[in-house]
Amino acid sequence: MDFFIFFTIFSYVFLVTKAHEPNNLSSIIGGPVFPGIRYPFRIQDEQPSNYGRPGFELFFRRNKTFIHFPTYGDLIVKSISHDTRKLNLIDPKNCVPEVFLNLNLSLTPFNYYYVLKEYTYINCSSQLSTSFLQVPCLSGLNHHVYVVESSFSPPVSCDLVKTVAIPFSYSPYLSDNTFGLSLTWNLTGECDDAGIRCQSETLPNKEFFDFADIVLGFVAFIFLVVTLFYAKIAIYKAFDFVKEKEKFGEIKVGKELGEYEKLPTIVYD
Repeated sequence: MDFFIFFTIFSYVFLVTKAHEPNNLSSIIGGPVFPGIRYPFRIQDEQPSNYGRPGFELFFRRNKTFIHFPTYGDLIVKSISHDTRKLNLIDPKNCVPEVFLNLNLSLTPFNYYYVLKEYTYINCSSQLSTSFLQVPCLSGLNHHVYVVESSFSPPVSCDLVKTVAIPFSYSPYLSDNTFGLSLTWNLTGECDDAGIRCQSETLPNKEFFDFADIVLGFVAFIFLVVTLFYAKIAIYKAFDFVKEKEKFGEIKVGKELGEYEKLPTIVYD
């Protein structure tokens, strides 16, 4: 009987635990088809929209993974680190200074991963002194583009293009198609580090429902324990009653047998 009660309580706890496990496929790391893609990212046109968040859509092209930015275009996804929330990108045009110039992250859920500093892009009709390094991928025969400190006063032969907050200025030693193209994201209430979807900002009453689930589960558990306790008492009483009946029947039968044995023997002549 004790084993039956233990098994019933264990089964209840197991079922409650399983019921509270996340059943949304977006909480599974990558799912069965895309093991490298994890919430809040999703594969566009391959996974349902509830697998990820807006702005985190990825797509495949020519055996590469891309992400689209409205103000610039498509960038190649080199790697994603969910532990550090770091998205490493590659510019397919091989011109990171152009990405810095045109990428407006305010329209996206991302920010630059590194510390920012304001720099100014200037376009000059003639080359500056050799102490200034022009950006080759943005310059031509009749125009020369430079990235300078925002406090720099350009000569009259130069026009100011734009002042932007970016991680790094141009350097020929750091001018590959990946340097500085690292982004990060911050979603309030998300648990994507563990691969679990918990969108508290889209479910304002989530804490209330979680608390209600806990209370209801506890009440149900107490009710089950009390029910099993009284059921156990009732069953024990039933067993005791049956044993008493059996015992009473044995004594009665014994008495009858004893009286029968004590009857005088009748001898017929």
